[in-house]
Amino acid sequence: MSEGQTQAETLQLALHHAVADLGGLGGMVHLRIPGDSRPLHLAVIGGLPREFAQEWETLGWQDETAPVRALRDGALVWLPATDTRACALPADAGIVAVPLLAAGGSSLGVLSVVTVCGVPSVAQRDFLEALAQWVCERLIDPAPVTGSLGPAWWNAEHLAGPRLQQAREGVRVGSWDQDLRTGKVIYDEATLAILGIDPETFDGRVDTVVGLVHPDDLPRVVAAVEQAIRQRSDYAAEYRLCRPDGTVVWVEAHAHVVLGDDGEPAHFVGTVWDTTQKRAALDSVAHSLLHMSDGFLTVDADWRIEFVNLHAERLLGPSQQLFGRALWDVPGAEVPDLEDRCRQAAAAGAPTGFDVQWPANRRWYHLRLVPSPDGVTVYLTDVTDKRLADEQHEAAQRAAAQRTTYIGHLNAALAEAVAVSDVVDTVAERVLPLFGATGLFVQLVDGESLRMAGSAGYCQELLDDCPDTISLSDHSPFTDAVHHRSPQYLVSRREFLDRYPDAADLASAGGEHAWAYLPLIVSGRPVGCLVLSFSQPRQFSEEDRALLTALSGLVAQALERARLYDAEHTRAQELQRGLLPRALPSLPAVTAAAHYVPATEGLEVGGDWYDVIPLSAERVALVIGDVMGHGLSEAATMGRLRTAVHTLAGLELPPDELLSHLNDLVSDLGDESFATCLYAVYDPTDRVCTIVRAGHPPPALVQPDGTVHFPQLPQNPPLGAATPPFETVELTVPEGSLLVLYTDGLVESAFRDIDSGMGHLATALANTQTPDGNDLGTTTTHRDADTGRLEKLCTTLTSTLLPTKEQTSDDAAVLVARTHALPAGDVAFCTLIEDPIAAGQARDYIRHQLTDWHLDDLIWTTELIASELIGNVIRHARGPIQLRLIRSHSLICEVTDGSLTTPHVRRAGETDEGGRGLQLIAALSHRWGTRYTSNGKCIWTEQLLP
Repeated sequence: MSEGQTQAETLQLALHHAVADLGGLGGMVHLRIPGDSRPLHLAVIGGLPREFAQEWETLGWQDETAPVRALRDGALVWLPATDTRACALPADAGIVAVPLLAAGGSSLGVLSVVTVCGVPSVAQRDFLEALAQWVCERLIDPAPVTGSLGPAWWNAEHLAGPRLQQAREGVRVGSWDQDLRTGKVIYDEATLAILGIDPETFDGRVDTVVGLVHPDDLPRVVAAVEQAIRQRSDYAAEYRLCRPDGTVVWVEAHAHVVLGDDGEPAHFVGTVWDTTQKRAALDSVAHSLLHMSDGFLTVDADWRIEFVNLHAERLLGPSQQLFGRALWDVPGAEVPDLEDRCRQAAAAGAPTGFDVQWPANRRWYHLRLVPSPDGVTVYLTDVTDKRLADEQHEAAQRAAAQRTTYIGHLNAALAEAVAVSDVVDTVAERVLPLFGATGLFVQLVDGESLRMAGSAGYCQELLDDCPDTISLSDHSPFTDAVHHRSPQYLVSRREFLDRYPDAADLASAGGEHAWAYLPLIVSGRPVGCLVLSFSQPRQFSEEDRALLTALSGLVAQALERARLYDAEHTRAQELQRGLLPRALPSLPAVTAAAHYVPATEGLEVGGDWYDVIPLSAERVALVIGDVMGHGLSEAATMGRLRTAVHTLAGLELPPDELLSHLNDLVSDLGDESFATCLYAVYDPTDRVCTIVRAGHPPPALVQPDGTVHFPQLPQNPPLGAATPPFETVELTVPEGSLLVLYTDGLVESAFRDIDSGMGHLATALANTQTPDGNDLGTTTTHRDADTGRLEKLCTTLTSTLLPTKEQTSDDAAVLVARTHALPAGDVAFCTLIEDPIAAGQARDYIRHQLTDWHLDDLIWTTELIASELIGNVIRHARGPIQLRLIRSHSLICEVTDGSLTTPHVRRAGETDEGGRGLQLIAALSHRWGTRYTSNGKCIWTEQLLP
């Protein structure tokens, strides 16, 4: 419904829609006349006989009719209808009336429909109420058309005259009643006006009207009427009438059969209205559809083509050859699965479409199918250019997305590259395949020259011939890229030679034919040049150049980070090597080897350390530790601890006291400083190993038969968190056994707990063999060979437990020591009486023992040393007094007493009678010292063997 309608047109349209929606016989509109005893006056009628309308001309307040009830109740009312004098109604007929209520609640009138299907449904009621509201809005604010039916008419004076007649004539919906038995027909005035027949001359015969039907439409109209009467069904037809005045109009008629008392058809009652304007609009639409730029066709419910426009004819063929055919049966339209796709789309019940490629011209068309009650409307739109543009746009979007994804992946890969070599490998792996490049050079600025930092795709012979550095003063594509800070693209050898004739050897080297020299810029400063080379001449598109420029920026940032890493890593490694032992000492008690593996993640140094410290009486201290954390601070702490251990071990402190002093040292460093440590002292004279640990994993002990176990040691807290004293354990170690000390980085990681790691370590120790098949733990008589075996064992352990491809976040250290025992014949021991004659006994014992050992040259000095030491015991200490001689790399002489008093060397004056004994001992011996025992102290001296 459009705006700008007159009130008569508004009532006509509303009544027409109401009758059509309810499937009624007809309808009427009454307008209310305020103050009248019969307030409802008929204003519009449609589809009902004239005689019927006369009975409903005016209605009073007391009438029990549907319109009056609706007016009184102010709500929709339906009442069964009874037969009238004018016509007989079906058994289920009724009248539904809905009041026309204004916004203020006042009633403007009533719209009524004669129904034939019983009580209206809820949906029909809702529709009528919405329609009534729409009518009220149009009546209160009508279009400015002269003669319209507005509120000014609503009084008896104006309604009872030509105004009412004008309103009725404006509706132009007529009705008729044909007596099937007599052939007489009754037409109302609206019907006669539509037919163009003068009421005064109409003879009342059906044949007169039938003669007005257009000859082309007459057969189907007559057939439809006969079928409706014969089948007692509804009748509907649209056809042309040739009026007596020569004009041709379109009309649409609806009718139904009314049965007589005998059950046979008696009357044919219906309505008719002029559809000429609608047809004209449809013709205009059809003309537009016929000449529209897209293909357009309609098919019936059986998919037979009913209409095609000119564009569709050009695609499918002449329309005369298409009508009655299915779309998929048209020659030249053999599109795969077209029938199935069309039926599936139509079955959805909603407009839908899909693209097909037409076989005749290989172009793409979008078929849009719009279901309708009688079939399907099909639109064919040529989308070839659109698809091509979409494909190009999608390809560009995919390329952009791929570039973004690629740059993201490259950036992530470069973020993981820590060294310059890692960056070069990443660029070779990810950038070369993207552009189809075959070679790569990376040059970094080093002072006034460019230094080769890495390459890929070139043979070693070519690399050997290339200079390591290129002066920045040379004229070459390398230097131009760096000086101008802009890429240099050389698409062929000819261009290379034309631009750089002095660098002709570069153009022919490697068999390349195109190059991209990309400057590496960081913070506005050139740091190098990245060169991609190609085996064939190549043009670089704007897209290629933009991507290469973006990639060169990423590579430059990564290389700058890598250069800093390499420098820091080199300094860190130098610091680490400086803090660890340069070489382990060669001692009679043990043969030792060690290996340190730095963490592969990050560049900070770790706090793992180890040491082998010689002690008196050929004893040896084995120590390993781990400062928690990484960095220079932890490395410095590690250095301090190692120095402290050396100092405290030189004081011959017992292992538990030594760890107590270390604990104090770590505690003084702060609350966040902690370290683990394992300290072991091995005595080759009795093969006893005293071990103490603070938060450190226990050592692995490999017996000479290959058995591996971890001794049960007290678990003291780490240094910095412990409370002394520390518990120690003494183990008797068979000669030739292996003591394996290690840090937690060797056996523990984010993917492996320490218990599993220790199990793997035991397995590796039990199964490790040399390439010749011998057990790496097998001892040899030659110390150097044995050291080599142990070094291989250390390397094998670290490579087995720390795979080279596995990133580790912690450093690791391992110390392996093979124990040796001193022969019993090289150790002599005697107990002396606590008397001045003990010195004489000692000299006699020394003289006989050194004679047996063929050390006659040391008898005199050893007697003098022993006499002085024993004299000090008699004079300043107490017994028991013991003398022990050890023949090893040196001659060791020990005097043990029961006193804890420590002798000190002091400078004696010229008149002092004492104080020169220790000075004499120091002069005669190579080394001397004091250590405490469980029952007292021991003063020992060492003399070099002749």
